[in-house]
Amino acid sequence: MSTQEKMTSQAPFVEVYDTTLRDGTQGENISLSVDDKLRVTRLLDDLGVAYIEGGWPGSNPKDAAYFQRVRDMPLKNARVAAFGMTCRVGSQPQDDANILALLDAATPVVTVVGKTSLLHVTEVLRTTPEENLRLIRESLAFLKAHGREVIYDAEHFFDGYKLSADYTFQTVQAAFEGGADLVVLCDTNGGSMPWEIEQIVRAVQQAFPGKRFGIHTHNDGELAVANTLAAVREGVRHVQGTINGYGERCGNANLCSVVPDLELKMGYRCLPEGALSQLSRVSHTVAAIANMAPDNQAAYVGRSAFAHKGGMHVAAIRRNIDSYQHIDPALVGNETRILVSDLSGRGNMLSKAEEYGLNLDTTEARAVLERIKELENRGFVFEGAEASVAVLMARQKPGYVPPFELVDFMAVVENRRGRGVFAEATVKVQVHGEELHTVAEGNGPVDALDRALRKALTPVYPQLAAFQLADYKVRILDGQNGTAATTRVLIDTQNGAARWSTVGASTNIIEASWLALADSVEYGLMLADGSVGANAKGDL
Repeated sequence: MSTQEKMTSQAPFVEVYDTTLRDGTQGENISLSVDDKLRVTRLLDDLGVAYIEGGWPGSNPKDAAYFQRVRDMPLKNARVAAFGMTCRVGSQPQDDANILALLDAATPVVTVVGKTSLLHVTEVLRTTPEENLRLIRESLAFLKAHGREVIYDAEHFFDGYKLSADYTFQTVQAAFEGGADLVVLCDTNGGSMPWEIEQIVRAVQQAFPGKRFGIHTHNDGELAVANTLAAVREGVRHVQGTINGYGERCGNANLCSVVPDLELKMGYRCLPEGALSQLSRVSHTVAAIANMAPDNQAAYVGRSAFAHKGGMHVAAIRRNIDSYQHIDPALVGNETRILVSDLSGRGNMLSKAEEYGLNLDTTEARAVLERIKELENRGFVFEGAEASVAVLMARQKPGYVPPFELVDFMAVVENRRGRGVFAEATVKVQVHGEELHTVAEGNGPVDALDRALRKALTPVYPQLAAFQLADYKVRILDGQNGTAATTRVLIDTQNGAARWSTVGASTNIIEASWLALADSVEYGLMLADGSVGANAKGDL
């Protein structure tokens, strides 16, 4: 067991309550099917969270279906919670459809939200403070009598405290009288500051010694994570949040930051030993299931979280990896990345060369760096096209023979009566001293060029038949020049599990495309024949 694991195993425990499937789906552009929710449930259980809030069974058929199906899912770590609200004004819990739906969900845990702020009692519920206290007390008591673990979400607690601390305490007292196992203090509008959270949580715990409290924060002030940590500092041992911070408006507390902050910075234990290393994978998989683009700049789990671009930084981490990294990325399942751009130094080049197994010397590294700076000045960008960097490096090695050299190409687009628009390309390349001349048609000029090049090279390099064009992106760099603007083209190519990106730039979009396409084929052939070392990333 590592030192980190020993420290974690002896640390005080903070339970993690994930509400991605309920509060997270209230975020704009996020919608999960029942199957999606079950997949996320499996991910969260494997990660080791203590609670998974599955949804609101009284609100829609999809959530009711989820609770029916999740009963048959064997979970190792998590307890599933159904979410609902206190019974309606003037009603009894046993007659309230929402309360009965919580029971029908048949989950071991129910989480009930109720009004804590006098503003919401009088203006939203439009009832009396006394009636609201009855709703809380009797709703929880009814559910507790049916054998459920009952969590009470004190909605708008911090805003309510500022209006009337006495009344918020009355609502908490009513919750505990109703049998709540835990009261969660909610910063529902996300406007509180960390020092306010600390002061109010301290006051609550002094007023209710020995009772269990949790924290639920929103990110409207960009402080959801900070406010969650502030509550833990004051003794809270239950934190709520969502994967990637998904949620209504600006989102919820991001568990992908809260959990590693607690485990790696504050000395608490939140997940089973070793589970933290799965965090990046869980973050990216949930994003994919939700059809949301991953946030590359996300702390801990983002692709750029441990990416180094500045030459001074890279030179430093080559001497000591900790000089510009606050943790070992492997602890959260991430990795160090070295970027290459016009801000790079020789250290960047040497690090990338080592990654590719190309062993550049200092002179060669300097030559590649100067070439990259020259090309970036012309519109190229190499941060997202590292296969083009590998090709530039290979070309600097003495004795390197490229797999092919362009002699010339031609691409035409025609519109003929009776046939419509079509494209044709002619490519002439030299391979091993032999000149190959081919022609091919395509859906467009770039497709035609790709087909013509493959037609020429595949008899010599049969592995090329497995290469697939995975993505093609075009960006106009200086739109003020109209149709004469410089165009940047990024091409992603795939061969099985390996995927790589290349770049081209020119005022002629066909030339830009050819440059990216030629680099893509050259790098793929290098990868296939082992010219690129074993340390090269499969996903560049």
